[in-house]
Amino acid sequence: MAKMADVARRAGVSVSTVSHVINGTRYVKDETRDLVLEAVRSTGYTHNTVARSLKTSSTLTLGLAVSAVGNFHFAELVSAVDAATRASGYTLLMADTHDDPAEELSVVKMLHERRVDGLLLATSAGPRGAALRFVKNAGLPTVLIDRCASPAFDQVATANVEATARLVDHLADLGHTRIGLVAGRRSLRTSGERQRGWRRGMERKGLAASPDLVVVGDSQAYPAELATERLMSGEDAPTALVSGNNQMTLGVLRALARLGRKVPSDVALCAFDDFEWADLMHPSPTAIAQPVRETGRQAVELLIERIADPDGERRTVLLEPTFVHRASCGCAPVA
Repeated sequence: MAKMADVARRAGVSVSTVSHVINGTRYVKDETRDLVLEAVRSTGYTHNTVARSLKTSSTLTLGLAVSAVGNFHFAELVSAVDAATRASGYTLLMADTHDDPAEELSVVKMLHERRVDGLLLATSAGPRGAALRFVKNAGLPTVLIDRCASPAFDQVATANVEATARLVDHLADLGHTRIGLVAGRRSLRTSGERQRGWRRGMERKGLAASPDLVVVGDSQAYPAELATERLMSGEDAPTALVSGNNQMTLGVLRALARLGRKVPSDVALCAFDDFEWADLMHPSPTAIAQPVRETGRQAVELLIERIADPDGERRTVLLEPTFVHRASCGCAPVA
């Protein structure tokens, strides 16, 4: 029996485009629509196949399990996923994992019980987490979003390592030799990737990647504030800092203000993650801006493909972020 993925391959379009044509959920150009309909006829894929699928299994809902409370990055990601989901003719069900492996397993089970057709998961538990074992055993089509954890699943995320190394390169080019890192929670894959990027940048510039230059901010503002105070209170404190995410950047700035260290005259600062309101900050932060909208769009499209073709080859998509040059690094921003 022909699948929607067979139609997509024959027509040379995405599975989501085939879905739009068949279900009438979004405008598709006439020439593309004609290609899809011809592929439907030639493969033998019929509307009866769709109707049977809707009757027996499909709920036209996607699940999203992510830590969203109080995190600017994930709030934007949720919005992007929701927009892409609705554009594809699906409805989104979201649950907050609170970045806790036990809670993550609980909400993934709940979404599965609600009979979502597929799941988008920003896992906090890593490749051996119980949630990943559960979705694999349940046969639930799953795409890992934002955090790559296992090539056994489709994954869409930012290329964290080289992006972080670029921040270090930039600070080193400005003459800094002791560049500190306020790193995220150790259990998160993104934290490890960004720490590897920091080390890559240090070594690439011939600088000592000393362990005393790294503190753990636990991916949150207040722990990052305390960690930055410890880091900057030593006799040989860094002259520049890299912050591992936007929440921790706020903590870093609070700590430096309490210590009387001005940015960038006393301490240069570069941040991973941008802020929508960055231009209102003084100084405005030099940052790595993640392609959040594109991450959401590609993750949803890949999940719909996997729903249509459960046995297809798994893919890992790493999207390039953008270096946003502003004032906190200590040099004039690029116009």
